Amino acid sequence: MWEKLRIVFTIPELRRKIFLTLLLLGIYRIGYWIPLPMIDQAALAEKVGDNSPFGQIIRQMTVFSASNLSQATIFGLGIMPYISASIILQLLGSVWKPLEELRKEGETGRKKINEYTRYLTVAICLIQSWFYIQTLLSAGGGGGGDRIVAADFTNAAGRLTIGWTLTAVVTMTCGTIFLMWLGEQIDEFGIGNGISLLIMAGILARMPDAFIQLLGKSSSFSLTGFGGGSMGLETLLVLAVLFVAVVLGVVFITQGQRRIPTQSAKHVRGRRVFGGNRQYLPLKLNQSGVMPIIFASSLLMVPALLLQAVIGMKADWSTYLSPVADMFNKGTSYTYNILYIGLIFFFCYFWTAISFNPKEVSENLKDYGTFIPGYRPGRRTADYLEKVMVRITYVGAGFLSLVAIVPTVVSAMLGVSGAITSFYGGTSLLIAVSVAFDLVQKIDNHLLMRNYSGLLES
Repeated sequence: MWEKLRIVFTIPELRRKIFLTLLLLGIYRIGYWIPLPMIDQAALAEKVGDNSPFGQIIRQMTVFSASNLSQATIFGLGIMPYISASIILQLLGSVWKPLEELRKEGETGRKKINEYTRYLTVAICLIQSWFYIQTLLSAGGGGGGDRIVAADFTNAAGRLTIGWTLTAVVTMTCGTIFLMWLGEQIDEFGIGNGISLLIMAGILARMPDAFIQLLGKSSSFSLTGFGGGSMGLETLLVLAVLFVAVVLGVVFITQGQRRIPTQSAKHVRGRRVFGGNRQYLPLKLNQSGVMPIIFASSLLMVPALLLQAVIGMKADWSTYLSPVADMFNKGTSYTYNILYIGLIFFFCYFWTAISFNPKEVSENLKDYGTFIPGYRPGRRTADYLEKVMVRITYVGAGFLSLVAIVPTVVSAMLGVSGAITSFYGGTSLLIAVSVAFDLVQKIDNHLLMRNYSGLLES
C-alpha cells in the first residue's frame, strides 16, 4: 500500500490534482469558521448547545449540508441550496418535457441545465438565508432571540436593523455561491466530485471532537458495566466492533450489484463476425444512494420546526402541543423511528423510479442489438427489469433503514452521546463511504492509464 501511495505522488499530473483539491478544501474549512459580525456567536452557541429541539434540528441539518448552522458564518448555509436546486431540476426533468428534451441533447443540454441550476441556487439561497436569520432572531420566543444579536448592529428597540439583515442574507448567499464555485473547480482541475468532497470534509472534521468526547472524562478503561452515565472498557469494545461491522455492511451494500446476463447478436461483415459476446447489466442494490435518508430527515424536520414555532408564539398551547412535538424527537420517540423507516422505503422506490427507467434501458439494449436470454426485446425485457428492481430496491431500502436508526439505537442502549453515534450510521457514514470509493476510483483511473495497478488491487 505504501508503494502504491508513493507511485500516486510520483505522477506529476495526479500529484498536482491532489494538492489543488486539498488546497481548495482548506479554503473551505477556513471560511467555515468566519462568523457573521451581526450575530453574537457566544449567545447563539448557548442557544443551540443545549438539548433543546431547536439545537437538535440545527445539528441534524448540518450533517448533510457541509454547513455550520450552529454558528452563523459566511458558509452557514453550506452547499445544501445547490443540492436542492440539482434535485429539483432532476425531478422536473422526469415530468417536464422541455427539460427532458434538454437532458437528451448531450453536453450542450448538460451545460444549459447547470446554468439553470446556478440561477435556482441563488434564489434558494436568498430565501433560505432570510428564513434562517429570522429563525435565529425568534429562537426561543418571547423576545428570547433578541439577545443573540450583537449590540453594535441593533436599532433603538434592540432588534437587528433591516439593512444588516439584508447584509447577512447577501453574505450567506455569496458564501454558498463561492462553495459552489469551489466544487466546480475541484471537478475541473482537482480529483473527485467537488460537492461530495465538501460534504465529506465537513463530516470528517467532526471526528476529532467526537473522538475526544469518546475518550473524555466519562470514559474509563476498566469494567464498569453498560449505562450508568460512564463508558467502560466493554462499552468501548462494543462501539469499536459495531463501527467496523457497520462500515463493512455499508461497503458491501454500496458496492453490491445484481448482474443481469445479456447477449449481443452476431453481425457478419465480410469475412468477420462481430458481437455474440456475453456480458452483464449491473443493477446496484442501493440505486438511490443516500438521497432517501436526506429526504426523510428533511421531511420530518418540518413538523418539528412548525410545532416549536407555534409553542414559542403561543406558550399556553404547550400543554397540548408538547406531546405531539415529542413524537418527532429523533432521540427518544418510537413514532419518529417508524415514520423515518416508512419514509425511507417510500423515497427509495420513488428515487429509483425517477433515476432508473426500465423501458428506456430496454430500448437502448434493443438498439445496440443486445438482449437478455429468455426474454424478448422490448416490453418483456422492461417488465423483467422492473420486477428485478422492485426486489433489490426492497433489500436496499431495508439496509438504509437499518443504517439510519443505528445511531439512535446505540445512543439509547449504551447511553452514548449522539455526536459519537452519528458516525455509526445514517447520512454521515453513507456519504463518507460513497465519496471515498468514488475518490479511489478516480485515482485508480489515472494509475491504470499509466499501466499501474489500482489502490484496491492486490
